[in-house]
Amino acid sequence: MTSSPLTLHIPVPLPCRDGDFSHLHLSDAGGVDRPPVDVREDKIHSLAYRLIRVLDDEGRAVGSWSGTRSVEQLRSGLRAMLKTRAYDVRMAMMQRQRKTSFYMQCKGEEAIACAFQAALKPGDMNFPTYRQQGLLIAQDWPVVDMMCQVLSNEKDRMKGRQLPVFYSAPEAGFFSISGNLATQYVQAVGWAMASAMRGDTRVAAAWIGEGSTAENDFHAALVFASVYRPPVILNVVNNQWAISTNQSVAGGERTTFAARAHGYGIPALRVDGNDYLAVHAAALWAVERARRNLGPTLIEWVTYRMAPHSTSDDPSKYRPQGDQSTWLLGDPIERLKNHLIAIGAWSEERHIQLKVELDEEISTAAREAQSFGTLMEGAKCSPASMFEDVYKVMPRHLREQRQELGF
Repeated sequence: MTSSPLTLHIPVPLPCRDGDFSHLHLSDAGGVDRPPVDVREDKIHSLAYRLIRVLDDEGRAVGSWSGTRSVEQLRSGLRAMLKTRAYDVRMAMMQRQRKTSFYMQCKGEEAIACAFQAALKPGDMNFPTYRQQGLLIAQDWPVVDMMCQVLSNEKDRMKGRQLPVFYSAPEAGFFSISGNLATQYVQAVGWAMASAMRGDTRVAAAWIGEGSTAENDFHAALVFASVYRPPVILNVVNNQWAISTNQSVAGGERTTFAARAHGYGIPALRVDGNDYLAVHAAALWAVERARRNLGPTLIEWVTYRMAPHSTSDDPSKYRPQGDQSTWLLGDPIERLKNHLIAIGAWSEERHIQLKVELDEEISTAAREAQSFGTLMEGAKCSPASMFEDVYKVMPRHLREQRQELGF
């Protein structure tokens, strides 16, 4: 008896390369029931494959995941998303003006960070990637501080030693961003374990892109999270593209990224990341689980990267023109705006006015940040600072090297 030669499966990009997102298999708004917070992981396996949605096509909030935000809180959420987008536009412009070397936008993903932050409390810690600037802006962190970190000027708290978009604001629950993919996952799990060991009440949130779930640190973090059950929320932002590689190549060809949690016995949700109400409701559910000592939760946020991967990227080389218009989950800002208008709590006129106000606020902040210098002009941190902030007491060999440089 002869057997056929063995073959190796090579993933190929799914049809979204051609603007076809029919493979997403969306659930109806309100069609996924909210389970009890203390539900057993094996009872909600279906939630890793379905899609939690609240806002329907008419802007109505429907289903058991709705109703977690007041009108005033929703207006605040809309403002945070609009401010995040205005900030992105300004910083991308400043990069083109050679005032910084590099920038990465989160256009189309604003609801995820802004709504999730609203579910946290002071003292909780995020371990983000480079596309969660909304975590800071949603809590009204000074954008001048963020801009100075991008401009690498004399007020840059990172002293020019980080990539421009690698913010650090631990006092705001925003851990320093790492350039090595997925390291923030093990950091978050370790931090959450330490919080539990101290008998604290603070929880951690880890952030990662769908492409980085292939990294070893992602799986190492899930092993520790499953064994020790620390208070951590494991976020996977599936924006369909890992730089120029479609999410199907990263493992989303036949299953969901949320389903990766099942092998570790961790409960998982798959959520419409462009639905502010759904994001907040799912975040509250997972955060409550963590605070009640019920262990970790993994959440896949399904969204779309509307902007280039970075200012160094040309998306026209790998995805079609106008792909944003065919994306099935729409624009998160427009969807929340339409909901508020539908319930009589907003208007197109107020929306335009708010955009103008926020553009001016960001412009004013940009002028202040630039007064401290930019990458190409103005004062910089002393080169002597490169020897600082590594050791509590600077060792002899570093003192000698600093002296050799004349500092």
